[in-house]
Amino acid sequence: MDFIEAPRWIKTHLPHAKVSGGVSNVSFSFRGNDPAREAIHTVFLYHAIRAGMTMGIVNAGQLGVYEQIPKELLERVEDIVLDRAPAWPADVPADSPEREKTATERMIEFASTLKAGGPKKEEDQLWRSQPVNERLAHALIHGITQFVVDDTELARQEIEARGGRPIEVIEGPLMDGMNVVGDLFGAGKMFLPQVVKSARVMKQAVAHLVPFIEAEKAAAGDLRARGKIVIATVKGDVHDIGKNIVTVVLQCNNFDVVNMGVMVPANEILARAKVEGADIIGLSGLITPSLEEMAYVAAEMERDEWFRVRKIPLLIGGATTSRVHTAVKISPHYSGPVIHVTDASRSVPVAQNLVSDDTRIPFLEQLQADYERVRAQHAGKKGPALVTLEQARANAPPLWDTRSVASVAQPSTVAATHADAQAAPSPYVPPMPKFIGRREFRNYDLAEIARYIDWQPFFQTWDLHGPYPAILNDEVVGESARRVFSDGQSMLKRVIEGRWLTANAVVAFLPAESVGDDIVVYADAARSREAFTWQGLRQQEAKREGVHNKCLSDYIAPRLIDGKPSGLKDHIGLFAVTTGLGAEKKEAEFAALLDDYSSIMFKAIADRLAEAFAECLHERVRRDLWGYAPDEALSNEALIAEKYRGIRPAPGYPACPEHTIKRAMFEVLQAESIGMGLTESFSMTPAASVSGFYFSHPDAQYFNVGRIGEDQLQDIAARSGRSDAELRRSLSPSLS
Repeated sequence: MDFIEAPRWIKTHLPHAKVSGGVSNVSFSFRGNDPAREAIHTVFLYHAIRAGMTMGIVNAGQLGVYEQIPKELLERVEDIVLDRAPAWPADVPADSPEREKTATERMIEFASTLKAGGPKKEEDQLWRSQPVNERLAHALIHGITQFVVDDTELARQEIEARGGRPIEVIEGPLMDGMNVVGDLFGAGKMFLPQVVKSARVMKQAVAHLVPFIEAEKAAAGDLRARGKIVIATVKGDVHDIGKNIVTVVLQCNNFDVVNMGVMVPANEILARAKVEGADIIGLSGLITPSLEEMAYVAAEMERDEWFRVRKIPLLIGGATTSRVHTAVKISPHYSGPVIHVTDASRSVPVAQNLVSDDTRIPFLEQLQADYERVRAQHAGKKGPALVTLEQARANAPPLWDTRSVASVAQPSTVAATHADAQAAPSPYVPPMPKFIGRREFRNYDLAEIARYIDWQPFFQTWDLHGPYPAILNDEVVGESARRVFSDGQSMLKRVIEGRWLTANAVVAFLPAESVGDDIVVYADAARSREAFTWQGLRQQEAKREGVHNKCLSDYIAPRLIDGKPSGLKDHIGLFAVTTGLGAEKKEAEFAALLDDYSSIMFKAIADRLAEAFAECLHERVRRDLWGYAPDEALSNEALIAEKYRGIRPAPGYPACPEHTIKRAMFEVLQAESIGMGLTESFSMTPAASVSGFYFSHPDAQYFNVGRIGEDQLQDIAARSGRSDAELRRSLSPSLS
């Protein structure tokens, strides 16, 4: 307790001093009892850091999450760490011998009930005394793999002893357990992370039985699936977490799923569906160009008599897809059923309805009526009125006249070079980066990157919805959220300590100027060679008075002001980061272990690290590399809330919906040198990658371009020299 109080005094009287200390000695008397030591370290650091401790020396493998320490253990540990008297419940009599025990005695007594591997009581293993079939069901429902192979073999031997066949283990106890899992999931009493864990148990059990089943050649095909589904991420797209989750959920419900992986061309998908005799085809994609590819696959299915006659259903899913887009843009290309599936939980009832003789016709009739209604509503929908491109440009934000209009929400984060711009009406002068050109960052510290993780999307990956950290205490999904968060923290720790991933980045600062809606980027400090010209999109939806029609070029100093050279020397930043190098090797290892849960968790963590790397590097840009906010001191919550100065828009997002600019960006950055690349649809490889631009203007803000008019489309065609067909394809989301 004296140590915890010491940093508090030091921080008060010596505010610039750092405080370090060895932590392991605090728990040394419990050596050999890892759960107790982990809890003590976690509690000690929780309180010491809050008091001002800046560094601790401790085995990272003996740290836990404070909020996840069981209540009973937490109470006893805090009693000894904080040197406080035990708080006795009212039901313990005043004269009870229990009240004579000190906090130390109570902790020693309680520690003896803990076992290696976690702070659990011994009675948690009582299920092991149940009959083997019940043990298998328990393991499936709770996602426990530790004993599954031994129990599966015992069940096989028991069935063999009474003259049964190995496949009966699957048809009996394993499917009984998975049916319970399916029922709980369908009723909202079990959530996606547990389902994927259950699938891991099922896969390992089935893998053990396969050699025995194959030995019975005549009986090898007796276990019939509900239906066969071929599923793939479309050509040009490398994202597959959601697709893999859907695969697992469908397999848990006895569907035979052929997962073709990522970047699969239409002809290969259709050819595989024919070979497999697929009952359903599923398409997945994350980036907007994938929507066009999905429509192309639908059109190819209509051209092919095999699909057209059989009316093979086509399922559409992915982050950029929607019910409206599916009904309006994809369904008209194919005369068979085209169904949008919102998430993994909806994939099962949709697939069940499609393969059932009783429900298929009424389900499709209702779907057809629903999509006809959606198309009619879309056709009659006026949406926000559009102004002409000329009117939109006239309503651009006036950022570059003779007076500075810079206004920053957080004055403390603005560099001194801009302080005068706010205090007096002197012209705004764009800041100079510390270097011109590109700079690489290799093998960036994953532990440093992890400090910038935004956990909110992590839960969405697992189909758990709610704001973080409140989701951890949610009445409905809280327990599941806490479990998957604990597993995520554990995976993150393994990734960092095992160096499973390599983080590389490249940043470039180049001279730039705006010419109307375009940004001209120069390759050298003398501005003698153009690197590329970025044709910007301007908002064209009518705005209320005082609201401007924005374009990203507004935030770069113009070449001309009132027809005269502006004299302003501005710059733009480009970046690309990846935390996906090394991912394929680890994914293959999980696949070999039939561990879907760990594979999906690993990919989810890699994605979170990529986004965190972008956040980490942007902060470094603002404070050092560009240096226009050297005194910035924002919390991670403030960074996630985008309270910083400047913006980093990424191609494919609302302010920059077109992906094609990535080609020029990657060429200038020489992104291949750090292991990154682009597919033909401009999806980045590895999948755990982020790229974009840096804008330094203090008034720069994120916005949604929204719909644009035909006049802007033709104007871009004239400025860029691109064909009408190419532009319509790449700007499709902004034209609908």
